[in-house]
Amino acid sequence: MTKKKDLSYFTVTDNGKETEYEILFTFESEDTNKKYIVYTDNEKDKDGMIKTYASIYEEDGKMLKLSKIEDDKEWNVVEKLLNQATEETNKEE
Repeated sequence: MTKKKDLSYFTVTDNGKETEYEILFTFESEDTNKKYIVYTDNEKDKDGMIKTYASIYEEDGKMLKLSKIEDDKEWNVVEKLLNQATEETNKEE
């Protein structure tokens, strides 16, 4: 379980270490009937790109329950939306 700070951030505590993540966007897929969250800790990879993560999520009051995306079909849905969001951001710049 992770604790939601507000609508834009959440914190994960793992072995006593807290990491804050920024929520980039959430969506629900009609194909899978699941909710997905795309988020980042704003850390950059070796190429200077900001790392992003995606999970299936369920809300439980002020807590989020994150689950791994293990199905290729689900990853395709997430990647498609992430690519669309990236394209829209690039158009705005």
